[in-house]
Order: sequence, then C-alpha cells, then structure tokens
Amino acid sequence: MLIHPDYEGRVTVDWFSPEYWGKRAQPVSSGGRGGAWFIDADGSRLVLREYRRGGLVAKLSEKAYAFTRERDVRSFSEFRLLNQLDQMGLPVPRAVAAWYRKVSPVHYRAAIIIERLDETVPLAELITTLQAADWYALGQTIRRFHDHGVHHADLNCFNVLVRGETFYLIDFDKGQIRPPGSASSWKNANLERFARSLRKVAGEAAQKGVWDAFMNGYNGSHSA
Repeated sequence: MLIHPDYEGRVTVDWFSPEYWGKRAQPVSSGGRGGAWFIDADGSRLVLREYRRGGLVAKLSEKAYAFTRERDVRSFSEFRLLNQLDQMGLPVPRAVAAWYRKVSPVHYRAAIIIERLDETVPLAELITTLQAADWYALGQTIRRFHDHGVHHADLNCFNVLVRGETFYLIDFDKGQIRPPGSASSWKNANLERFARSLRKVAGEAAQKGVWDAFMNGYNGSHSA
C-alpha cells in the first residue's frame, strides 16, 4: 500500500472496501465502468475507485490483472503519476493512497483513493452550455499537459471536470509522462480521441461548433 504523507496514520486496508464505509460511500454515476464511490472519511471528501476491465476481456475477468512486478501495478503507477502532476502544478486531484492484493500467483486486484474535486461538473454535462472562451481555456489546459509530456490514456469528456473557469483532468490509469524529444504523434492521437468523445456525447454539429475555439486555445492562436 502507498499512502500520501498527509494521510499517514489514517489510511488502512479497510478504506479500499466500499462495504467498510456503509452509507458514507455513494456510487459515482457519471462515466466510467462503475466501481467508483464518493466517500466521507471523517471530514475528508474522497473518491475510491476500483480498477475494472472493459470490453470482451471483462467477461473473463472484470477485476483481475496480470501481475508482473509490484512497480507496474496499475494503482501504484497512477498514484506516483498523480503525485508528479500535482508537483508540476497541473490541475489534477491529489492521490491519497493506492492498494493491491494478489488473488493468485499471477493475478491481482487494485484500487486507488484520491481527493474529491468538490463543486465540479463533468464536461459531458456542459458541452452545449459552455462559451467559446471556455473552450479556448480548455484548449490551453490540454496544451499545458502536452507541453509537460503528459499522455492521458483515455482523454474523454467524462474525464474532464469543470469548476467555474478551471478544468481538471481525472483518471490517469495507464497514463504516463513521455520523455523530452519523443515523437509527438501521441498528442494528435490524444486530441482525436477527445474529439470522438465530444461527437459521441453531443453530436457532430455540437462538436464542430466548439472545436475551432478549443484548437485556438491549444495552439495559442487569437483569443476566443
């Protein structure tokens, strides 16, 4: 188990079980595959998220992952990455703790706890109401991540949270910081994935109406 220094002495293995929290755990409903809960830990507002598979492989094993070595456990990798991003000053939730348990010699289950970003709304719920200036600001935010070499493996409009004029990225499972000088094709793929998500949620017309403002912000072009 990995624990942020601010939570040392508080977090126990029980924290990673939604049953332990009882009524203090409320399922997160927006996006994802389930397996996430808002929890109230004696005044600390947190999010508990289990790692779950999607697609056809989930029918074989929804929660178990192949174990190679501890440093590659998904919850540990995301915990370390969030700490790095927080230290860079990027808008992400702070990691609280990460856990895993081997369920066989070659498989494990994992979960992570992060601080909840209060008073935020998923971008998916705001696509038709945000103004051009907001999309410009979001483009600038994504560019900040890319300029730091941050690759978000699932950049979609459910993994962008909005609070006023500030945008946050969440869910960095399988994310990574690419080394300086590496090929930049991943950035275009990241943007294309985000565009597909917008089209899926809001339709082609809605996505087309905001994309220019978003890319102006990303490219540092004229103000929206």
